[in-house]
Amino acid sequence: MFAVMLRELRYLKRHKVDLFMAVIAPLLVILLFGSMFSSGKAEHLPIVVIDQDQSEMSRKVIHALSINHTLKIKTITSSQDEAEKLINTTDAWGFVMIPEGAEQRLVQAQDAQISIAYNQSFFSIGNTISSAMLISTLNGMAEYLGQSYLANTLPYLDVPTPHIKISTLYNPSMSYELFLEPFMVPAVLHLLLCCCVAFAIGQEFKRKTVYEWVNSKQVISSLLGKILPYVFIFCAWTACWMFWLAHVRGYFIAGSLTLILAAQFLFYFSYAVISSTVVLATKNLPKTFGFIALYGGSSPSFSGITLPLNNAPAFTQFWSMIIPYTPYAKLQTEQWIIGSDLYVSLIPFSILVIFAILFFALSIRLLKKNIQEIHP
Repeated sequence: MFAVMLRELRYLKRHKVDLFMAVIAPLLVILLFGSMFSSGKAEHLPIVVIDQDQSEMSRKVIHALSINHTLKIKTITSSQDEAEKLINTTDAWGFVMIPEGAEQRLVQAQDAQISIAYNQSFFSIGNTISSAMLISTLNGMAEYLGQSYLANTLPYLDVPTPHIKISTLYNPSMSYELFLEPFMVPAVLHLLLCCCVAFAIGQEFKRKTVYEWVNSKQVISSLLGKILPYVFIFCAWTACWMFWLAHVRGYFIAGSLTLILAAQFLFYFSYAVISSTVVLATKNLPKTFGFIALYGGSSPSFSGITLPLNNAPAFTQFWSMIIPYTPYAKLQTEQWIIGSDLYVSLIPFSILVIFAILFFALSIRLLKKNIQEIHP
């Protein structure tokens, strides 16, 4: 096995393109996503305030909106058409409309008819900006009622107002860096790994060097020696990236680091043997790359991370269960973000073990079959 691993490393040293894909490309992926999400969360998103009331209450609402770091008031206008034009050109993401007579209706215990609209075609930004506009508008209205209207109308009456504390668990800053980067980096790296393994095995058959690689009496060791260098390289880059997030960016690991690293090895190993299974079955690199793009490229969407699987069609839930990314993403969330007990993550860890054993066995069988076909 070690002889085959050294042979593979010498191959990478001689072929610069393969070396780039296996060693340099993962670094570029990490740098790309690290710089993309380094700001943490979207801030100062432009909005429009339609102030038709021109009242003290509207000024309180505008002030509350202006001090919210998520928002940036692009303009204050009395025309709804102007606000809609800015949203249609994506110069603003939403607007708060304070209609004429809103303050008068509010103090008479009627609906103030304040409305909020936002661009939901950009899902993450839409959710972020809608929450920020709603909270700031309610804070502005509450400040007006408590400090201005009731204080002047009932100066000697101390009326306590109800307070509800809302806490965000595990990602209180709502950082995109903590939410998306831990999922996107493994999602892209496992695709690169699959391509590297498929190409490495496919080249052996194309160049007719299979018997230089495989010892017919040690097929298991030969296959392990072929794919483990790539698994170790990608595991090493992932560990470096985790060190960056945990110790430099400050997103500490709440659970077991050992379990995460073991799951990462199984995760990459599973996709490596899946890739080897497909290329050994098809003996066709273009078909293999097409399968990798379909099977591996759908991982983030079908794992339940970015899009919920609740009430999803049966096919969607079935596809989610047959990709190793799903149990790995669940285990990573439990151990990195939540800090779950070890027994909680044993189920996704066991699923990764099953994936690794199943497809490794299939790869061994197909490799033996291919050897027999070459030299019966």
